[in-house]
Amino acid sequence: MWLTDAQKIGVALTTFGTLFMFLGVMLFFDAALLALGNMLFLSGLTLIIGPQKTFYFFARKQKLRGTACFIGGILLVFMKYAFIGMIVEIFGFLNLFGDFFPVVVTFLRQLPFIGNLLSLSYIRPIVDRIAGSRTSAV
Repeated sequence: MWLTDAQKIGVALTTFGTLFMFLGVMLFFDAALLALGNMLFLSGLTLIIGPQKTFYFFARKQKLRGTACFIGGILLVFMKYAFIGMIVEIFGFLNLFGDFFPVVVTFLRQLPFIGNLLSLSYIRPIVDRIAGSRTSAV
């Protein structure tokens, strides 16, 4: 599957947005870096999947609570309440994108080094819980 030029730019913007958000958290919740990271992340997501699909993703009835928390967290970060905003935003992010975690974990388990790391006896139950996999009672 080949990406268009807009999608390639979207991947770069999303990557930089994630990096800026990570740096903002590491630098004691720097509101400017967090705000820049939020804008880059949302811009990149819009370029990757398109404006109409982005709108429909955030406007689905099942995702309204997550959307409200995510947007509310971004607004709190813009108003310089970075710590509270990030907590609200993370809650919204987990509600919005939580359905993708099993797919990501399955992909990571197939990678050479990371798959072995995720299969360790003390890490496997945590990853299984995050992925939502069920274990039998027997």
